[in-house]
Amino acid sequence: MSTSSLFAPVRAAAATLAPLSLGAVTLDWSRTYLMGVVNVTPDSFSDGGRFLDPTAAVTQGQDLAAAGADLLDVGGESTRPGADPVSATDELARVIPVIEGLRESTAAPISVDTYKAEVAAAACRAGATVVNDVSGLTLDPDLASAAAEAGAALVLGHIRGTPRTMQADVSYQDVLDEVAGALQASVDQAIAAGVASERILVDPGIGFGKSVSGNLTLIRGAGALRRRLAHAVLMGPSRKSFIGRLTGAEVGDRLPGTLAALVAGRLYGADVMRVHDVREARQAATVADAVLGRDASTRRVSA
Repeated sequence: MSTSSLFAPVRAAAATLAPLSLGAVTLDWSRTYLMGVVNVTPDSFSDGGRFLDPTAAVTQGQDLAAAGADLLDVGGESTRPGADPVSATDELARVIPVIEGLRESTAAPISVDTYKAEVAAAACRAGATVVNDVSGLTLDPDLASAAAEAGAALVLGHIRGTPRTMQADVSYQDVLDEVAGALQASVDQAIAAGVASERILVDPGIGFGKSVSGNLTLIRGAGALRRRLAHAVLMGPSRKSFIGRLTGAEVGDRLPGTLAALVAGRLYGADVMRVHDVREARQAATVADAVLGRDASTRRVSA
């Protein structure tokens, strides 16, 4: 089998996208980009409570940036299955000091992980340049206008229902087609609200109202999503429950499975990976990019 045949999925997904400028940093889609997770929550499924203190969260973000994170995603409300919502007031109290601290101490662009327009607007005033909405505007349609007014990039995710209810029904007739259709509707809504098309990314929502087989189909479908929607694809497989169901590993032992999902997603066409373990993910992504002939760093690949 030739290498062109072996990597047909990702090569077919390689349609040119406009670079995304985030202040002094530009994502040109020539390599894998990593979004480091900074959870400022007491109840996130993986690291809830570890970085609830703002100082600890800022230090964690600094460490992730030093380890190779291209972006830092700060979230103040858990979106794990079954999670209860928190008020905008509580969410703001958690994320704003962290965003301000990271803005002053790192060069990495900052994303705010929220579905609330009020939180998105305040976070952008504090220094965030990306809004990461796991709901794809279904939980607060005004978020698109808030992102547009701030000139922020917008990640539109797919979820069925809310974090509390999303795993109640994970059946689809055609999960890839249905998720792509929902994401297209979210994209259209964002553009109508004034968000520039080139500042939109899409996220199929790994673990957000999906079965194990559904998650695997969406990872394999990264390139198809990229071609159909003509936007960069972000994926967040890190430490998710489908890895545990496939391997039996508990949350703290899912790094190998996470790296496998990351590499598979990249080979199939994903552009950005949202991860907890940045140092290990950077090594895996560097090798995957080198295999694909997409080493955009100063490293040279020799025979």
